Order: sequence, then structure tokens, then C-alpha cells
Amino acid sequence: MAQMTLKTKLAILSDAAKYDASCASSGTAKRDSTKTGGIGSTEGSGICHAYAPDGRCISLLKILMTNFCVYDCVYCVNRSSSNVQRARFTVEEVVKLTMEFYKRNYIEGLFLSSGIIRSSDYTMEEMVRIARKLRMEENFAGYIHLKTIPDASAKLIEEAGLFADRLSINIELPTDIGLETLAPEKNPRDIKRSMGHLRLKIDEHKGEARDRAKPPKFAPGGQSTQMIVGADAASDDDILGRSENLYGNYRLRRVYYSAFSPIPDSSSALPLAKPPLMREHRLYQADWLMRFYGFERDEIVSGGEGGMLDLAIDPKLAWALKNRGRFPVDVNRADREMLLRVPGLGTKSVDRILSTRRHRSLRLDDVKRLCGSIEKVRPFVEAIDWTPARLDGRETLVKKPPAQQLSLF
Repeated sequence: MAQMTLKTKLAILSDAAKYDASCASSGTAKRDSTKTGGIGSTEGSGICHAYAPDGRCISLLKILMTNFCVYDCVYCVNRSSSNVQRARFTVEEVVKLTMEFYKRNYIEGLFLSSGIIRSSDYTMEEMVRIARKLRMEENFAGYIHLKTIPDASAKLIEEAGLFADRLSINIELPTDIGLETLAPEKNPRDIKRSMGHLRLKIDEHKGEARDRAKPPKFAPGGQSTQMIVGADAASDDDILGRSENLYGNYRLRRVYYSAFSPIPDSSSALPLAKPPLMREHRLYQADWLMRFYGFERDEIVSGGEGGMLDLAIDPKLAWALKNRGRFPVDVNRADREMLLRVPGLGTKSVDRILSTRRHRSLRLDDVKRLCGSIEKVRPFVEAIDWTPARLDGRETLVKKPPAQQLSLF
């Protein structure tokens, strides 16, 4: 069999990595790479773009070490029974690619995942070797995100945290029953145990403020995970319930949602059609409301029907329409918690309102200036010169989608 070129491997293994959404470099301490500056490429195999909380676009080399896998997860295109072209990088090849791309300012970091080859420990050991070689031999100061393997040994995962900025373990599906059905070789308890162990190690390496000798950094960007949406019968309530648990019990930095994408030669256990991408978008909005706006999961889900979010409008507006009795909100008197529940008001806008109203009473024009836009906000607030004439209903607040020509075929 002819030996693959590095370029061919890169094409195969970067394409295989595209299904993993849990790829971001936010929330970690900056390394020396920030001093060099540079710009990212907008094209090229394996280069993806993540966004930091301040809006910076960060280019990452996103690849699998291999798409060979001993597992046969029904929903995965790289499962052992899948008829896809296989490839595998050596440790040296991943290091070489990362350094060559980094030196040319194509990327600012590496996102590395892998199928399971031989065993979980063997695969995890190879990934750790890559991270160690980059840090210790190549003096690589960029960002590294490693996708860890739940049933790998605790010692290997601990070593990975010393070299990586962020670690992630994919929980895959929202319910244990779904995972046991579609990925019988994976054990939900192993995943949760690994997440709990990571949380303890991250807390342990933070040390105390009074400590003179700080412990070495351990995954300073925390840990994240990904859930597939629409591969099983889990409702949005189920998905957000699992996220609520992960944020509360394991202190995850982020939960990513990935709409299921039908794969070739798929099992009859999988749906024939992918879920609407708007469902994924609404879950991200709901996740944001839980993390930064003080909403409880049951409040968010109550805006829809049957445990599903309303796809026509964002979850904050849906909640507001179900709770019109709590509006309008007086922008000169309401507390921060209530202002954050006003559709159209973000956290920064609310902070600006609170800061400004300490010095003078706010008019509607002041709110517009502080928020940038007033259209969403106007029906839900009152100021010294403005009170909504009536409480607008859903029919006036929800934009109708443009008419589409139906097809006969």
C-alpha cells in the first residue's frame, strides 16, 4: 500500500475533526505568544476559528491524531464499522505541522483529538507525548486544547493538564440511556468520574491566595464538553438539565452543542434528517441565559412547549411573553436582576444603565444611547418620558419569516 503524504493525512484528519464543536480558546491565561502579534489565515486544511469573550478571532490547527477507532458509536462517522478513508499522524508529524503553521502565523494554537487506537491509555499517552514535546522541546508558547479520553488512567490525564491550556471530555449525549443505546462501549460513569477528577485537579492547582509557592499551572482554561443535539429523543429540557448539572457539579467552563449530522451507512436507530440548526442556536442562547443572566432552566424551558424551546423567537423574549405581568420594567428603579430579564438588554447595557442612573434619571433616548438599539427594549421598559401604551403580544413582537415559493419537486 502506498504511503500517504503529510498533506493527504492533513486533509483526512482535519475533515474528520470538523464534527467536534468544543473548540475554543477563551478563558485561559495568555502565554508569551501574545507578544508576537500576527494574523490568522482564513483558509487551509485544519485551520478553524474560535472566538474569545472579548471578540478576538483565534486561529487553531484542529485535527485528529487518527480517525482509526476501536469503538463503534452509532452516531460517529469514524466508528470502527464505518467505511471511511483512515489515516494516522505520528507524534513527530503533529509537532512539525503545529510548529510550521505557528511560525508562519497561520495559527495561534492546537486543538487535538483522536479516535481510540489499541487502548485508551495508549492513545492518551501519544497525545500527551505531543503536548510534552511541543512545550519542552519546541518551546511552544501557543494555546493547546486536548480532548481527553474518559477511561484513560488518571496519571495520564493529570500529565496532560500540565501541558495543555484546556482539557475536554465529550459527554456525547444528553442522557445516560441515550449514550448506552448509541455508544454501548462508553460508560457514562467513566465520563462523570473523569470530569470530577479533572475538577479536583484544577482546584488543587489553583492554590490559595496566601501561598508563596504557587503550584504549576494545570489546564488554566478549565474543562469543556460537547453534546450532540437531535441524535436521540432527548428534549431541550433534558439537554439543558444536563448542562445545568455539569456547570454546577463539575464547574465546566463551557458546554458546546452540536446539531446531529446524518452520516453515510448510518444505523436505523438514528434519525433520517438532521435537526434544524436553529435548535442548536436556541440552546446556546438558553445556555447563555443560565450562565450570565440569572435564569433557571425551568424558567427558560417554560417559554416553549413540551420541553422544547420556541424556534421562532429567542428564549428570553419567549419567557418575557409568558410573563407579561412583570413588565414594563422601570429602568430608573429596577434592580440588576430584573433589568437582565428585559429582551434586548445585555449585561454590558445593564451595567451602563445602572452606572448612569446614579447621576440622573433616564429618558428613552438615554436608554437607546446606552443600549445601541431600542426596538426590542421599548415594549418592555418605562422611563421618565415613556410608558408603553399597551402590552404588545406575540403577533406584534415576532417577525414573520419571508414568504417562500413552494417547490413541486
